[in-house]
Amino acid sequence: MSEGTLKMVRRLRVPDSGGGSSSIGIVADDWNSGGRCIGARIRGVNVGFLDEQVLVLVFRALDWDPRTLSSVARASRRLRAVAERVLWRDLCASRAPLMVAALTTTATGRVGGGWPALAKLLLFCCGGAMPGHFAPVSRFSKTSGRSFLPRRCGRDVLYVSDPCEHAAPGDDDDVGAYRGVFRGFVGSRTRARLVDGRTPLEPTVRCPYCGASVWSVAAPRGARRRLGAHESRLQYLVCVSGHLHGSCRLSRLSSSDGGAVGSDDDDDDA
Repeated sequence: MSEGTLKMVRRLRVPDSGGGSSSIGIVADDWNSGGRCIGARIRGVNVGFLDEQVLVLVFRALDWDPRTLSSVARASRRLRAVAERVLWRDLCASRAPLMVAALTTTATGRVGGGWPALAKLLLFCCGGAMPGHFAPVSRFSKTSGRSFLPRRCGRDVLYVSDPCEHAAPGDDDDVGAYRGVFRGFVGSRTRARLVDGRTPLEPTVRCPYCGASVWSVAAPRGARRRLGAHESRLQYLVCVSGHLHGSCRLSRLSSSDGGAVGSDDDDDDA
């Protein structure tokens, strides 16, 4: 790695006097921007970077720290291009290898919305009606995803996270925020139903992960049961890139309720 790049990475790893909260806040603000910044594509830029493979080794040694990677990606247009093309992809593969392997078994091998958006989805809870926050460990599974698919779309592949619980002020029930992603959404039966049925896009809502337009979709009853939702009707949002998100009120479990969920063979902890 060139001396300048090495100094930059070292400088980014130095914690601030407040224990790192300043750098976390910067990245959280960037990720709270609706996905427009990290999801933007860079065109006409020479992405050749002599230290590319060394950067991969450096971030592997840093255990793919997302705060440091986000800071490096903002340092220059060239580093941002390398991050979008290589570093965010490798971060996703390190955090959720089974999920990423399944998502890339398509004709193009690409993920909808790009790697930065997928990394954000893996590591950031948009919160629904609550403030968003980093979620360093989340479980995604195809089993949860299947509960969101109507029978005629059962062949689609969808990963959905366990709900992230938030205490709702003035409410006895917690709010559960969940998120997910389709494999090959462009060719999915779910998208075909939305397009063929001329389902309107939401005029004022954007995907918090890539900034794309979204549809509002009614979830099957199985999704409510899977989430433990205390609602008679559940709606979720899915964007044109295939990112899904939503929130619901969670039922309180009594001491006599089981609440244990069996393990899934296709789980992946991000």
